[in-house]
Amino acid sequence: MIKTINLQNFTSDKVRNFSIIAHIDHGKSTISDRLLEATGTLTDRTKREQFLDKLQVERERGITVKAQTASMFYNHAGQSYLLNLIDTPGHVDFNYEVSRSLYACQGALLLIDATQGVEAQTMANFYLAFDQDLTIIPIINKIDMSAADPERVSNQIISLFDFKPEEIIYTSAKTGIGIDTVLKAIVERIPSPKGSREKPLKALLFDSWFDEYRGIVCLIAVNDGIIKKGENITLAQVETSYEVQELGLMYPNETPAEALYAGQVGYIITGMKTIKEARVGDTIYHSKNPIIPFPGFKPAKPMVFAGIYPVEQIEFEALKEAIEKLTLNDASVSIEKKSSPALGLGFRCGFLGLLHMDVFKQRIEQEYGLSVIITAPSVRYLIKLQHDKGTIPVESPSDFPKQHLIEEILEPVINATIIVPQQYLGNIINLCEEKRGIQKDLSYMDEERVILKYKLPLNEVATDFYDKLKSLSSGYASFDYEEAGYEPAKLVKMDTLLNKKSIDTLSSIVHVDKAYYIGRDLVDRLRKIIPRQLFEIIIQAAIGSKIIARASIAPLRKDVTAKCYGGDITRKRKLLEKQKAGKKKMKQIGNVEIPQEAFLTILKR
Repeated sequence: MIKTINLQNFTSDKVRNFSIIAHIDHGKSTISDRLLEATGTLTDRTKREQFLDKLQVERERGITVKAQTASMFYNHAGQSYLLNLIDTPGHVDFNYEVSRSLYACQGALLLIDATQGVEAQTMANFYLAFDQDLTIIPIINKIDMSAADPERVSNQIISLFDFKPEEIIYTSAKTGIGIDTVLKAIVERIPSPKGSREKPLKALLFDSWFDEYRGIVCLIAVNDGIIKKGENITLAQVETSYEVQELGLMYPNETPAEALYAGQVGYIITGMKTIKEARVGDTIYHSKNPIIPFPGFKPAKPMVFAGIYPVEQIEFEALKEAIEKLTLNDASVSIEKKSSPALGLGFRCGFLGLLHMDVFKQRIEQEYGLSVIITAPSVRYLIKLQHDKGTIPVESPSDFPKQHLIEEILEPVINATIIVPQQYLGNIINLCEEKRGIQKDLSYMDEERVILKYKLPLNEVATDFYDKLKSLSSGYASFDYEEAGYEPAKLVKMDTLLNKKSIDTLSSIVHVDKAYYIGRDLVDRLRKIIPRQLFEIIIQAAIGSKIIARASIAPLRKDVTAKCYGGDITRKRKLLEKQKAGKKKMKQIGNVEIPQEAFLTILKR
């Protein structure tokens, strides 16, 4: 039986809520492990590498996808402190997870790799924490590695973020160097939460997940008051009341407690069964004492859209259930039911980026054992209609209005920050120019690294930009972006025609300057996939009534003259003419059967 812990003695001044923020692969999960070990939270029996990376996809990819929480007890100067660590992802696509986690903290550890230095996401996460007025402790990690240059990295931190040299802590999370110094700094530098136990209960629901046996588990930060087991609580947004069945700390897994007090971070279980009940950003209060709720989180804006379809249509209901459970765990995904002539019933999903999309698909396959097809990513355009008929959002070519009805097309753009070693600068500038980027700034971080700022169309970034960026910089460039609204663009709908019949599922929205190359590539791929028929198949890519690319598939030829032995040549000619007329008629009325593989090749990334 799990022992119940008593948290009554941990008043607000004995509590520290903090987060670790860093660029991807700077050692965040490793330093979390060392902090948990140093405080005795993880024992030899329970510890494993990357303890807080609980998802299979996180352990396989070596990245943090989901924010996790763990509590520690730490003795300092004769006093016992409760430290709540809220771990955050490092990749640009999971910024929403970071901002939510920081909302429940008073301080943050800014972790920087001594071999890599400050990178794009380091800067983005610093400003996220800075904007929320958190106390930030700079830490240089991996100082024991042969390629480490702590002096150069500390100069970057001082010049970019205006820290003082004495504020920087030097550590090696792998070997445990400097971990005690980090723990002392957390207690001494990070302020305690300001809540009061005497006030009515006011708690923030900042994360949740689905447990197969107990329903929905909610992570909460208690701002004011006390919440106890057996009490009736109400969620402000859904205006629904529940009885608290269990609560406690993540120490490091769910450990029950009798009550959670002001300033503390923990979990509660109330028997919620559906995702609509546990809205991230909601306010929890005692049913008899209503209070003014928190403003809630700013909703995440999906940047990239893609269709998710089951390979077998009989798995549609299972896919629906899996997506519902995953969106509870990942509130930044938007979902809309869709039907495709080629792929059947499925969902149109909005994601924060390409990695986010990849991870979501992988979680569906691994955690729920489903095989799914994910279509090529697209973005949301805004189309101004003629004669002041308003503006409509368009995510897929099938929703695109006729060209003569369009006054102007607006595409989403982003402000991108790229940090790259000087020797790869030319490659990266060429890539950004090729992707229709406009350079906004170029500055030197130090003698070796350059900060590039570009305005780029999101549609260009949503396909293969990140892969090319890493390839052209040998993996050294780092990339971060923020949305920058919409700007006018010369975009057109490119139709795919088979024997002059439009195939709507294979249409796409392209830039005028690239339409010819994309059309030529598309018809060439279709020519190789579509099987030959008894009549000629003509494949065309068209913009409006203008054909921009064409290919043809030769017909299968049946030898109708095989049974003619000798005789007049006119007999053979007559048979051939009859065959020719038959093929012409067949071409007019015959339908081209497009195999599923053709759609998958075009629609799948």
